[in-house]
Amino acid sequence: MASIDKDREWRLLIAGEWVEPDAGTYEIIDPHTTQVMGHAPEASVAQAEAAASAARQASTAWKGLSRGERCAHLARLADVLETESPAWVSLVRAETGATAKIAATLQVGGPFIDRFRYYSRPINLDEALPPLPQGKTGLGPAGLVSAMVHRQPVGVVAAITPYNFPLTNVAGKIAPALAAGNTVVIKPAPQDPLGILMLGEAVKNAGLPDGVVNIITGSGPEAPAALVASRDVDMISFTGSSPVGTQIMRDGAPTMKRLLMELGGKGALVMTEDADVNAACQAIASVWGFHSGQICTAPTRVICHRSIYDKTVETLKMFAGFMKVGDPTADDTIVGPVITEAHRDRVEGFIESGVAAGATLVCGGQRPDLPGYFVAPTLLADCTPDMHVVREEAFGPVVVIMPHDGDDEAVALANQSDYGLFSYVYAGDMKRAYAIGKRLESGNVGLNSIQPHMEAPFGGFKMSGIGRDRGKWGIEAYTEIQSLSWMA
Repeated sequence: MASIDKDREWRLLIAGEWVEPDAGTYEIIDPHTTQVMGHAPEASVAQAEAAASAARQASTAWKGLSRGERCAHLARLADVLETESPAWVSLVRAETGATAKIAATLQVGGPFIDRFRYYSRPINLDEALPPLPQGKTGLGPAGLVSAMVHRQPVGVVAAITPYNFPLTNVAGKIAPALAAGNTVVIKPAPQDPLGILMLGEAVKNAGLPDGVVNIITGSGPEAPAALVASRDVDMISFTGSSPVGTQIMRDGAPTMKRLLMELGGKGALVMTEDADVNAACQAIASVWGFHSGQICTAPTRVICHRSIYDKTVETLKMFAGFMKVGDPTADDTIVGPVITEAHRDRVEGFIESGVAAGATLVCGGQRPDLPGYFVAPTLLADCTPDMHVVREEAFGPVVVIMPHDGDDEAVALANQSDYGLFSYVYAGDMKRAYAIGKRLESGNVGLNSIQPHMEAPFGGFKMSGIGRDRGKWGIEAYTEIQSLSWMA
């Protein structure tokens, strides 16, 4: 892997130019070494507004291109990323705390580039409606009225992205937004923005027109708040916590911002009495320590039939024992550090609150004797629905388990949540799993499988968000619907 230049001077990308930050820089900390691994630019409010203005100025020419021309730009960007992004792995691993395997395959490779490749294929978004007979009215004569449903780009999209998978997440936002004819301003999470600035270099090397993609970074809320308030920004695409999502809704209301928001999750995994315990526990374990539990689709609430409850607890405890916690650069490490010291303390607070409320600590719960911000995979049994650790998202390697005595109770427990992003059902036959899955208040449900369909619409019910992305729904999310009608 390439070495990291800790003294590199990073700049903001505004209107196709690399711009010195008005407010200096701030430190980026490696969650493993806890040392400074770089300094990110601190954008001012004026620079956030300048980035939005640059996107607005570039908007007319960009949406004036044919969809095929825009897709060709995305294909060239994907080609550039195939060549350049492997050199980013060390940098992105260090700023995110990801293990070496996740950094190489999921942070920088794989889905990151695939999303640009997917949306570089022209997708027809227009739809002709069948002619509709219309009698004579005060508005006109009788006849057949034809109509076309046409999708126009929203305009300027502010993409505000999370720290867990910064590059993959931003690709899922800007690739469909650009393909639909929008221009973008990217504001990455403050903890790990340097890989996004590398993406800005690739954007320039791929020859995208100036101002189509702009990038601002910063440690505080002022710059993104300016984007939410800006009249030059038509839409906010946000992935993050539900409290921040509600703040964006409030602040964006005066300018009627269009919104696409993927927010918190507290995924339930329902197990019936005839579920395959080993298969279900293996599925839970595969996500339990995945990126240190910092993944919103994780099944962190296990709702298990009482008849197999003890076996499930013991099996999960066994799987936890195989999850090596340690140096994220080692090939055999499963669980690396969480993103910051403050977040480690927050996750530990969730665990402590569960034990204080009467949960049984089956495994984990002790801070590993390692440098860095580590949390060991933790299992809490004998939980009840009112516990804070059951109701809220810890966003760490913490799993809670509760018993149930039948499908109706299991569904009620699963739905007793403010969130509804991704849940799962493990049952002895698919018909039963399907029937239970349809009763869950969740935007996505996995049936006897943890593997998602990457072109199925993705998003949440309730406090888990607004709208859907991925597949054709991803590009539709960045459009306005226009109806054009005429007498046939």
